[in-house]
Amino acid sequence: MHSKVVSESGPAAHTAAVYLARAELKPVMYEGMLANGIAPGGQLTTTTDVENYPGFPNGIGGQKLMDAMREQSERFGTTIVTETVSKVDLSKRPFKYWLEYCEEEAPNTADALIFATGASARRLHLPGEDTYWQNGISACAVCDGAVPIFRNKPLAVIGGGDSAAEEAIFLTKYGSKVTVLVRKDKLRASNIMAKRLSAHPKVEILYNTVATEAKGDGKLLHSLAIKNVVTGEIRDLSASGLFYAVGHEPATALIKGQIECDEDGYIITKPGTSYTSVKGVFAAGDVQDKRYRQAITSAGMYPNCFRSHSFMCFRLTTSDKDPDALQLLRPSGYWQRRRRRRKPQNPLSKQKRVKLTALPHSSKLIL
Repeated sequence: MHSKVVSESGPAAHTAAVYLARAELKPVMYEGMLANGIAPGGQLTTTTDVENYPGFPNGIGGQKLMDAMREQSERFGTTIVTETVSKVDLSKRPFKYWLEYCEEEAPNTADALIFATGASARRLHLPGEDTYWQNGISACAVCDGAVPIFRNKPLAVIGGGDSAAEEAIFLTKYGSKVTVLVRKDKLRASNIMAKRLSAHPKVEILYNTVATEAKGDGKLLHSLAIKNVVTGEIRDLSASGLFYAVGHEPATALIKGQIECDEDGYIITKPGTSYTSVKGVFAAGDVQDKRYRQAITSAGMYPNCFRSHSFMCFRLTTSDKDPDALQLLRPSGYWQRRRRRRKPQNPLSKQKRVKLTALPHSSKLIL
């Protein structure tokens, strides 16, 4: 039985692995083999240049960044397995899990599971999309909008909600013009966002319009074939960049019905923590973050939870009070100093305690 198992291998997963490994808790990471159609390392492996991650003034390739995170996890003792967890049973501890193609065999077990399976942008699978993905087509304006191929060029956004409006307005900082393609005859965005979008001088909104094909020179995107769904008219729209803003899909099919999720399928965690509705099961990264979805927020999500002693003692260990786990969290000499700082007993304190025990359990007193 493994004590701590991390599922998948994006920034959140590697942060969890590093913290667990440095605490000598011997984590095992299943990084996935093309899980959700993405190589080990998650969505960053599909990004050519990462320019908004601290510490890399000249940017860094997405694959190179994830390789560095993987190396760091291994350095501290994380066991990394290039397999995909395909089935879990969270009904009781130790939890059972099975690997892909081994579902009929005996399960592996773990005392604690950390799900960092991420979320992937919904793609429209247009003709030409695979050719120009990350070469003109993206699903993250914040991540990619400032790259040189989009600067002072006509850009397009597909979507009609708040995310589409926000991304379109963001892209006006870099593009010469932003065209928003809306399938219906009105925006789904909130009134205030719809007004901002409509009033922006660099934005044009095309209603009842869908993209039907991505075109270019084989290296970079240059235009889109668009269709008016009411009239049936098809024409070309000049666009050096196309950004999808049609939502994300969290990779939570694995735990469906076993952990509390919201209406969009994201794992619900207690605010400010990685605790899920099942004791001993945690979630970090895009699988529970439907707002930011950035590498830096995913990487920073796990440490705050880890640093609390209750997380270590009551959540990650077989015993609810594991002194070894608690000791790992405290610096050398902590307990000796704590005993020396113990306050002297008040002669009346014992008498007070006797009186208090007679009060109802729900009473709240300030002495």
